[in-house]
Amino acid sequence: MLEELSIRNFAIIDDLQIRFGPGLTILSGETGAGKSIIVNAVNLLLGARASSKMIRSGSETAEVEALFRISPDGAVAGQLAGLGLGGPQEDWLLIRRVVARNNRHRIYINDRLATVQAMARLTENLVGISGQHAHQKLLKEENHLLILDQFAGLMPLRAEVGDLYRRLFPLVERRQKLLEAQQRRAEQLELLKFQQNEIQQARLEQGEDERLEQQRARLRNIQTLFSGIHRCLDLLYNGDGAVTEQLAEVEKELNTGAGVDPDLEKFARTVSDTIYRMEDLSAELRTYLRGLETDEGRLEEVEARLDQINRLKRKYGGSLEKVIEHGRCLAGKLASIAGLDEQIAAVEEELAAVHDRLCKACRKLSQARQKASTRLARRVETELADLEMGGTRFRVLLEKPAPAASQPEYFVCRDAAVSETGCDRAVFMIAPNVGEELKPLAAIASGGELSRVVLALKVILAKNEAVETLIFDEVDAGIGGQVAEMVGRKLESLAEHHQALCITHLPQIAKFGSRHFRITKKVKQGRTTTSVEALSADQRVEEIARMIGGRKITPTTLAHAREMLETP
Repeated sequence: MLEELSIRNFAIIDDLQIRFGPGLTILSGETGAGKSIIVNAVNLLLGARASSKMIRSGSETAEVEALFRISPDGAVAGQLAGLGLGGPQEDWLLIRRVVARNNRHRIYINDRLATVQAMARLTENLVGISGQHAHQKLLKEENHLLILDQFAGLMPLRAEVGDLYRRLFPLVERRQKLLEAQQRRAEQLELLKFQQNEIQQARLEQGEDERLEQQRARLRNIQTLFSGIHRCLDLLYNGDGAVTEQLAEVEKELNTGAGVDPDLEKFARTVSDTIYRMEDLSAELRTYLRGLETDEGRLEEVEARLDQINRLKRKYGGSLEKVIEHGRCLAGKLASIAGLDEQIAAVEEELAAVHDRLCKACRKLSQARQKASTRLARRVETELADLEMGGTRFRVLLEKPAPAASQPEYFVCRDAAVSETGCDRAVFMIAPNVGEELKPLAAIASGGELSRVVLALKVILAKNEAVETLIFDEVDAGIGGQVAEMVGRKLESLAEHHQALCITHLPQIAKFGSRHFRITKKVKQGRTTTSVEALSADQRVEEIARMIGGRKITPTTLAHAREMLETP
């Protein structure tokens, strides 16, 4: 419940505080006093766009603050926790919106900074304003189906249909991609098999390119290697004065000296070992020489193989390792393409199952809507009769929208297009006068008739309505007299289920309020200011008298006002 509303520096409002209570609260005042400004301020808390033009002249900021009493274990408390704003304290929820002239607007929920989206999510279940916007909303046929579903308690089934409908989208998209791949399959298979054969026939080995590069370098420089190795053998073993020959002389001298000094024997052994190593080295070099290939045909083979490997590297990744890895992956890709038929079959099986469930849920929803449409029509006619629209005929026309030519078959049930709300379209039809044909509500309803239809629906939906506080701004548009009194009675009845606030010019409505505020506009120190005053019993009589007879209040109008308030 909305307990308190504070407005500061907003339009012509300087500083305004209103404390509300349960039941029906009336706000009245002369035209231009600022009643609509209060509604605009509340709209800011519902997520309406903020503008620096809303700020009172001479001020840098405007503020709107609302204090709500909520249940600590209710939906709003759960939303607070979900938004990371904590739970309410002592059953209270405080929302404040600051509009700044520099457009750096701020929102506070329980004194913590929050976003417009968070505020709107919270307040959508706290406050609903029924004014010109509600009338326009009722004229839009896409809202008629929602009203019918709310009346019939079909929102859970409607949500189930929406969930199934949304599940179809990724499946349809998946199927389409698989079908496109299937169409390209022959071309892809040919390409992948060619690549696979090309890599397999190459019989590549890890590190083969590096070994071939080394072999090519040796083959290209074979003469240099031959002459160099022969020279080394001459120096080590074959030539006059070779290293091994000189070392043998050294060993001989050391062995002679060892006969005199045994300590030289170890040096002689070292030289002997060196001679053996030099002989081994010479033997290995001769083996290397025998292994050198002088066949020019082999160089051509190596060059051709390297060219083949480098061509594959350029095509498949830049390195021999990536070429080999690509070859391994081709088998998996070929298997995947070969299994497209199975994948398509699996997706189509799931699509068929979801589509079947969707169609069954749509049929169930349509049947329930058909039954509920008759009950809603009777209820609306009864309520309108109470509002001096007796004889009015009201019907809910349910139609099956035809599918578009390009619409996928999975979004069609029994030749009807399916959306996330099912396969029905609802249109409210009305004949306000006896003898007239039923026509769409938007085509014939006058302002006064529309106001009464809105109110009738609000009364009917009162028990199902999630919004706790209802604000009626233009409920008296185009009505008066006895009709206005019946509207007042309906508002009084509605206030049994919700906190109701009504801005009105009609005393026939105002008399049903459990509390009454008067909105006035005054000029103080050269500035126009709007103020709100809670009326006592005597002041309420005066306000009702003003609403009856205008500014000039006579004993007769006072007596009439007193009689109105005393008459149940």
